[in-house]
Amino acid sequence: MSALFGQEKSEISRLEEGDLLRLVVPQPSNAPVQSATPSKREKVQVSYTKAWLAAQPAPKASEDLQCLSEALYFEARGESVKGQFAVAEVIMNRVSSPKYPNSVCGVINQGTGRKYQCQFTYTCDGHPEVIREKRAYTNVSKVADAVLRGVVEDLTQGATHYHTKQVRPSWSRKFPRTATIGVHHFYRQPSRVATR
Repeated sequence: MSALFGQEKSEISRLEEGDLLRLVVPQPSNAPVQSATPSKREKVQVSYTKAWLAAQPAPKASEDLQCLSEALYFEARGESVKGQFAVAEVIMNRVSSPKYPNSVCGVINQGTGRKYQCQFTYTCDGHPEVIREKRAYTNVSKVADAVLRGVVEDLTQGATHYHTKQVRPSWSRKFPRTATIGVHHFYRQPSRVATR
């Protein structure tokens, strides 16, 4: 029993004063809910245009930003701004799903290194990931930054998968299509997938 109380005391000591007060002092029912850790999410008003993108500030470097920017560069740099946001949304939908890793980099690199097991083709196609188009990378980095800060519009209706119109993977016959934006079709993974 004393070991259990010792663990509890240790965990309580990690809380900040404001967090501890929120646990002890009841909040009025109309008070906004506050999380124990400050949220990095903010509502971002987006106009899916090149002009809007050009007006955005340079993002601050982070591991999530780098992973998401690279994924957008290799998977969607030729897409419209809206198409780039849609591809980023799929990645974030996977991060939120218990079926996938719970980090941006984890989702993007899932299966990398195993032939035909990667989730994003560029991570296992055998070609080095070299960023040659600096302007395109700057633009997709701004898209990634906006998404990581909390774009809330649901462009793909909860899609967890996508592919270009040029291919038709076998899973696309089992998953409901939710949107088509630019050169990509978007799909939501059903909770149960019928197998043959």
